[in-house]
Amino acid sequence: MTKICCIGAGYVGGPTMAVIAHKCPSIEVAVVDISVARITAWNSDQLPIYEPGLDEVVKQCRGKNLFFSTDVEKHVSEADIIFVSVNTPTKTRGLGAGKAADLTYWESAARMIADVSKSDKIVVEKSTVPVKTAEAIERILTHNSKGINYQILSNPEFLAEGTAIQDLFRPDRVLIGGRETTEGQKAIQALKAVYAHWVPEERIICTNLWSAELSKLAANAFLAQRISSVNAMSALCEATGADVSQVSHAVGKDTRIGPKFLNASVGFGGSCFQKDILNLVYICECNGLTEVANYWKQVIKVNDYQKNRFVNRVVSSMFNTVSGKKVAILGFAFKKDTGDTRETPAIDVCNGLLGDKACLSIYDPQVTEDQIQRDLSMKKFDWDHPVHLQPMSPTSVKQVTVVWDAYEAAKDAHGLCILTEWDEFKTLDYQRIFDNMQKPAFVFDGRNVVNVEKLREIGFIVYSIGKPLDPWLKDMPAMA
Repeated sequence: MTKICCIGAGYVGGPTMAVIAHKCPSIEVAVVDISVARITAWNSDQLPIYEPGLDEVVKQCRGKNLFFSTDVEKHVSEADIIFVSVNTPTKTRGLGAGKAADLTYWESAARMIADVSKSDKIVVEKSTVPVKTAEAIERILTHNSKGINYQILSNPEFLAEGTAIQDLFRPDRVLIGGRETTEGQKAIQALKAVYAHWVPEERIICTNLWSAELSKLAANAFLAQRISSVNAMSALCEATGADVSQVSHAVGKDTRIGPKFLNASVGFGGSCFQKDILNLVYICECNGLTEVANYWKQVIKVNDYQKNRFVNRVVSSMFNTVSGKKVAILGFAFKKDTGDTRETPAIDVCNGLLGDKACLSIYDPQVTEDQIQRDLSMKKFDWDHPVHLQPMSPTSVKQVTVVWDAYEAAKDAHGLCILTEWDEFKTLDYQRIFDNMQKPAFVFDGRNVVNVEKLREIGFIVYSIGKPLDPWLKDMPAMA
């Protein structure tokens, strides 16, 4: 019986291994993590992450051929294939601070594998890692090999949160990169055989190590670039009276461009886009490719510009001050159908409004009060370290209350900001919300989910990203 072990029970490791166990009953899969709380949650009825369809898959396999354990060394030493899916945060100090990936957790995983292994292993990179990580890991393992052979493969994940289980069941492609030696090719075939249980062969792409590592960074950079492109257009649409939804629909009809990822919004978020682009920028700089680095930097600059623009719109519309005013925030996760708040644009928008002394009332159907308070008081890259290494009990932000209902959030508020495109926000009773708000009542739709005409009929002053401006807003400067 083939044994697979995955180090790291997070957003990638948990769902990926659950699906492998589900699709390959003949393979024993163990997910290990040093966090007792996280493993306890995986073994309970309340899984540590929310992902549609994940519960069913885990419950079908758990205890049969899917195990969650804190006994890291036992499972690593018994495994034939080891997936490494640990945090790779952006460095906050030292060489490459603010751009380079911090491989501390990766390196300690590699050293631990070398320490406990008694048989040959295939080690698979599953976290998003910078190009050439495999080479560094290979060196650590071979210098500590005690006669054991290790093959390193890169098998980047391309999951989108909110649809991760569907993405795993029916992936666009599975990418496996390995050495071009006989042993390397054998290792590729061994991993390919696992995926071939349910993925059609033509969708399994085999490449060299560096191509696989770079493909992941490139894919995320291209996706983020599309969002920044349409967001840049949204600013121009507002300035000229065009409607960004109509523009992106017309552009997306071109089959070479396609309609996906062309929704203007308050900005992109998520654990990978910014991190991967910063990483790409750093690799370019290290290789002397300054122009290429500057090109990709712009994608992040436009994203930051979009978030600032939104905050400035809110403040300037409300008589240039939000000091002491209640502002409702609907949605905190970086997109719908996930409880994930990593790099969510809501953090920068809320902090921007708090900087102007607003009082925020926040509602998100999937994000806890503890998480929101933690996010609003954390330093920039702290979120990407394991929880026990994050700053303890954050000081809660005084002007922030977290509520469990959109109507409660909006009660007595001067303005309402929609920052996540949860479906329920489309069907709220906006008349009821209007009746309970201070007047003039403002709606700032950062995800273009509301019916602007309807809301204006009710009496709201509406700002919707990239849409023709409300007469009220026309005289207000967009950027302070």
